[in-house]
Amino acid sequence: MKRNLLLKSALALAIASPLMASAESSLVTGSGSAVARLDLQVIIPGVLFLGVGTGHEQVANGNMPTVDAIIFDYTTNADQVGLTGSPAGAIYDTNGGFLGNGAVPVRVFGNNGQVTITATNPTTLNNGSDTIPFSDMSVVSDNPNLPAPGFSGGTSQPVLAGRVTNHTANWTYSYANSTAPAAGTYTGRVTYTASTL
Repeated sequence: MKRNLLLKSALALAIASPLMASAESSLVTGSGSAVARLDLQVIIPGVLFLGVGTGHEQVANGNMPTVDAIIFDYTTNADQVGLTGSPAGAIYDTNGGFLGNGAVPVRVFGNNGQVTITATNPTTLNNGSDTIPFSDMSVVSDNPNLPAPGFSGGTSQPVLAGRVTNHTANWTYSYANSTAPAAGTYTGRVTYTASTL
């Protein structure tokens, strides 16, 4: 019985041994050199990340579903509404974590060639049937390596180093205040899309 079990075990080991991973070896008797080789591999996945506002630091954590808002609030200086260039009495974001004055942190990271960022948005900010033209909104970047694309189909290409893009910036949004619209809260969303060629 024991001999039969031992025979079966030896047979199973002999069949499985070619499938088992083994490192190269070399045996030399007497003088000479023994050589053994080992292959090393590093696997880097292709990555493309774009974070605007709260999600700008989320590369390691994947997707962040929060959509932030910059609010230009004229509640404390309503007499300035419609005076071109007059700033809002308060500029803040919905999450309270930005730099103030309409500045939003942004990060782009990609490792598979040139990244292009495109902005799409409606033509107006809306409050029911009342509107403010989206052209009254503008954005600038504090980092020339990560320029902000202009609204309505504008594009930008962050500076590439080899095949890798890795930049942060603060994009500052402003409202021209060039019209005197009816009272209300006007909303419009810009969507940024990063793609590689």
